[in-house]
Amino acid sequence: MKHPGGEILRNALLSLYLYLYLAGPSLDAQSADAAALQRYSAEGQKALAAGDYEEAERAYEKLKDLVPGVAEVHAKLGLIYFQDRKFDQAVAALRQALKLNPTLPRAETLLALSLSELGRYDEALPGLEEGFYQSTEPGVKRMCGLQLERAYSSLQRDSKAVEVAVELQKVYPNDPEVLYRTGKVYGNSASMTMRKLAQAAPDSIWLHLAEAETNESQGNYDSAIIDYRQVLSADSHRPGIHYRLGRSLLARSRQTNNAEDDTAALTEFEQELQLDPGNASAAYEIGEIHRNAGEFDEAQNFFEVALKNYADFEEAHLGLAAVLITLQKSELALPHIQRAIALNPENEVSWYRLSQVYGLLGDTGEQKKAFAEFQRLRSQKSSEQESEKQIFSPSDVTKQQAGPKAAH
Repeated sequence: MKHPGGEILRNALLSLYLYLYLAGPSLDAQSADAAALQRYSAEGQKALAAGDYEEAERAYEKLKDLVPGVAEVHAKLGLIYFQDRKFDQAVAALRQALKLNPTLPRAETLLALSLSELGRYDEALPGLEEGFYQSTEPGVKRMCGLQLERAYSSLQRDSKAVEVAVELQKVYPNDPEVLYRTGKVYGNSASMTMRKLAQAAPDSIWLHLAEAETNESQGNYDSAIIDYRQVLSADSHRPGIHYRLGRSLLARSRQTNNAEDDTAALTEFEQELQLDPGNASAAYEIGEIHRNAGEFDEAQNFFEVALKNYADFEEAHLGLAAVLITLQKSELALPHIQRAIALNPENEVSWYRLSQVYGLLGDTGEQKKAFAEFQRLRSQKSSEQESEKQIFSPSDVTKQQAGPKAAH
């Protein structure tokens, strides 16, 4: 029976296959029939190359019976059993191969992978570590790394699992399975750390802060607001917390359209700015709240404060430009939009505002160019719905949006 094993697995094992005597074992005729040896060897190689493990197993079992003292035959059987997910049999065959020839290349690695598949992680670790840290073959290194990650996690050696995850991500930065398993390792490590924190200091400010940040990241704003307020009740002057609380209130107001949350958020941002006058993000959020309320002079003032503290603040440049456009100061808005584009040419909002400014300045040629770029960037987004759901930008502030008629 042919098993539909993935191409990644097959390619990764190819190097092992090559080292386990691809050309066929050096079989002594001894008392065996030389023609039978040649036939079974050829049949086994052909079947293995085709992924027909049942036929390959049959051929190499015959070879094993004919020449039980040849290590390469046992090693090839181990490879076949591994490919066919018969890991117990793979372990037995590979151990026999190593008993006959302890220096057989790559057999130790395949044995370690088989032991790991059986959950025998303590036995597998030495071989997995050698395969991951010393192998120069990408496929073998990848397989050993993924199994080593799993082994360390299962043995609750979380720091070692994270170490492997970091190295795997460096070597295979775009590999979907590596990214998935690395995410699980990080998640498990974080979860265990938080459990230890809860046990060690159940009423500490650090536990409330961790819970608040987790709830905020998951969109559980009611819980996040409660947790941030508990942090502030313990330390009302802790930098950054009023800002995070304001963000959560602002996010909840977008879900519920509750004007009281907007007011409360503004208060928190103002308190943050009193504690830390250099907090550009708090100044920006205050400016954005005033802009949305039609209070443009106040908005301009706070956007300028944000830019004074952080000159390369893309969203603040765009926010200030929007205010200046509304105040019919297009000439003053233009350099801020141009700076935003220099900082991030892939932001379609910048191009939309640039088209607005050029339209107000009467430069129809540049207006058309800017609007065409806006439309190109807008259309290439993979998921418009997902984009619309994003409340905050990667810089942790409210994103600027194109106007309601931008798509037309």
